Amino acid sequence: MTSNTPRKVCAVLVDRANYGRLKPVLNEIKTRPELQLQLVATGTMVLQRFGYPVAVVKADGYQVDSEIHIELEGSTPATMAKSVGFGIVEFASEFQRLQPDLVLLIGDRYEALAAAIAAAYMNICIVHIQGGEVSGSIDESARHAITKMAHFHFPSTARAAEYLQRMGERPDSILGVGCPSSDIARQLNLELDPQVVNGTGSGAQIDLAKPFLLVMFHPTTTSYGGEQSQIEEVLNALEQLKLPTVMLWPNIDAGADRISKSIRVFRDRVSPDWLRTITNLPPEDYLRLLAKASSAVGNSSSFVRDAGYFGTPVVLVGDRQEGRETDVHVIPTEPLANEIARVVSYQMAHGRYAPSTLYGHGHVAEQIAEQLVLLRPYIQKRLDYIYDKESVKTNGHAGPWNRHRAERVEGYPPKEYRASAR
Repeated sequence: MTSNTPRKVCAVLVDRANYGRLKPVLNEIKTRPELQLQLVATGTMVLQRFGYPVAVVKADGYQVDSEIHIELEGSTPATMAKSVGFGIVEFASEFQRLQPDLVLLIGDRYEALAAAIAAAYMNICIVHIQGGEVSGSIDESARHAITKMAHFHFPSTARAAEYLQRMGERPDSILGVGCPSSDIARQLNLELDPQVVNGTGSGAQIDLAKPFLLVMFHPTTTSYGGEQSQIEEVLNALEQLKLPTVMLWPNIDAGADRISKSIRVFRDRVSPDWLRTITNLPPEDYLRLLAKASSAVGNSSSFVRDAGYFGTPVVLVGDRQEGRETDVHVIPTEPLANEIARVVSYQMAHGRYAPSTLYGHGHVAEQIAEQLVLLRPYIQKRLDYIYDKESVKTNGHAGPWNRHRAERVEGYPPKEYRASAR
């Protein structure tokens, strides 16, 4: 950057996990005079029934420039789709007001997709963290859609970086590899006050000094309608085991209301003296709990990514994370009660695994912030499989379509298209 005016970076926060993974980057941005941090909070971050997580952001010392409500109640595929539409409208208004130079997005949430659509159509440069990954549900499609609108990328793994290039993203647009949540894990003091868990939520008191399970089960939106039977299998497995268990409520995706109802019915029917349910925890406390758990059970991406930093054994239930890179701490299982209980027992007997660096080495945020200072924003994307790669090397940007090379391939492009190509 040559200007003395700080570059305005607008980070979008959509849920508790989203904030936890972005927090190290936000810290680094605040330390750099070349950058000005803007924050827009939306999704479950601003909903009281999820514990109003944006209050944690403010308590951490951040100024939140905007809180926007885009979630339509119902937790159905239709309400999710409509929420994307509301999001585009609200993000467009806020981006127009804030005039950011860059919009910083992470992950695959539909709220982030709405922000990407608004920013792309407003000619705002988009920086995307965690692109190129493979997983189940509609999240994968949303993630790849954000990738195609984003101008710069910070994938979490080497395989994800490779997949971005195979999707046509230019190598010079991939500015680093690693997930910033690894930075929190590296620096985290793992001491956890039991009141953090037992002073919120409801149910049994959990002795964190003894073995316990951490459970989180979200809807798989592309299997809408099947979430109730799956959570019932998980609950039946937990009833077989009767181990002290901390369960976090599901996210807001289609099917979440059915999962929440099943949990409430189970509590009323069984009155488990081993179960505590919690709405929300600050990012660091959640990671401390994950680090202390004897095993994590469910289908959260956090169990694949973050649990590996601590070597916490994971029982990954169902296909919500199908295709996502996992380390040896993760054992996938079908959503069948007996099978879940069997694999949990195996993981409890196994104990902790060696810490994994698959998703980051713990020094990622500083690299991202440095690149946010150095990168050269642009608007029009040029894809490697269409545009001349040599122009990128010589000019620093993509040049015109290499039509001469294409025309040497017999029959390509079709004759009727060649005139327009010239």
